[in-house]
Amino acid sequence: MAWTPDRRSFLLAATMALAGCAPYRPETGTAGTGQDASAINAAAGIAAPSPAPAAAPLSSDVVGEPVRVLTRDEVTRTFAGHAATYWGLEAPGVLTRLPSTNAGVALTFDFCGGTSGNGADLALLALLRQQHIPATLFLNSRWITANQALAKDLAGDPLFELGNHGTSHHPLSVTGKCAYGIPGTGNPGEVYDEIMTNNERLTDLTGVRPRYFRAGTAYMDEVSADIVRSLGLIPVGFTINGDAGATFPAATVTREITRARATDIVIAHGNHPAGGTAPGLARALALMKDRGETFLPLPQTSSI
Repeated sequence: MAWTPDRRSFLLAATMALAGCAPYRPETGTAGTGQDASAINAAAGIAAPSPAPAAAPLSSDVVGEPVRVLTRDEVTRTFAGHAATYWGLEAPGVLTRLPSTNAGVALTFDFCGGTSGNGADLALLALLRQQHIPATLFLNSRWITANQALAKDLAGDPLFELGNHGTSHHPLSVTGKCAYGIPGTGNPGEVYDEIMTNNERLTDLTGVRPRYFRAGTAYMDEVSADIVRSLGLIPVGFTINGDAGATFPAATVTREITRARATDIVIAHGNHPAGGTAPGLARALALMKDRGETFLPLPQTSSI
């Protein structure tokens, strides 16, 4: 049977529905694919989103430069009463694809933490290092707590950029919406806490403020996306789901990641060493290099 987008979305939803009210396991990370967001929403019983307003710009064009970051009180006051109309993987202002001028594929890996998600895929990290493949590693605060020495080691490796994957791995909502069985933040103040508690930790770890943020489950509404940007971060999604929360076998990981072409952002996971991510990625990298693909870090500016 042909592997169509609709079939892929259905199988992702059906596979992960075993874990809760929707296809997601808290410890494994994000499910779904950016291009199939509407199908996954439907499978999860989430209503189709209404159009949302454009995202607010960052206060600095170059991410990582000094920015005027709002305080928690300022976030609460500024965004109080802002109505959210979108809920999903592609909120306005979320980076789901590299700029059209980009000639490479961006690999990103979530390290989600939690009771069953504190593992470290050392084979995956070794593969990236051996092949000199740049990647953005999104670390959750719980994972950092369980892997402090490794987190420090990753912070010192120029091949990797560490992104913020939240404090408690909550979806970002200003109304407490649920994604894949995980309750989201309930108001702008809780959105701030989910972002900034881990942001401070990553700043202490690396010596610089993170550039990027990916919410737990990658779900957020457009108000939360604006809050992320008001705090000097770019919210990041994806176009290619490489391992479905580390549930895909190696052959499927290879098949999905090799779908990526220039400007795609691939999501996979680095916290499940027993999964198929590392061996599947190894084969995918070989195939992609053979056809001339290059691998580049996420963009450095807010012009996205």
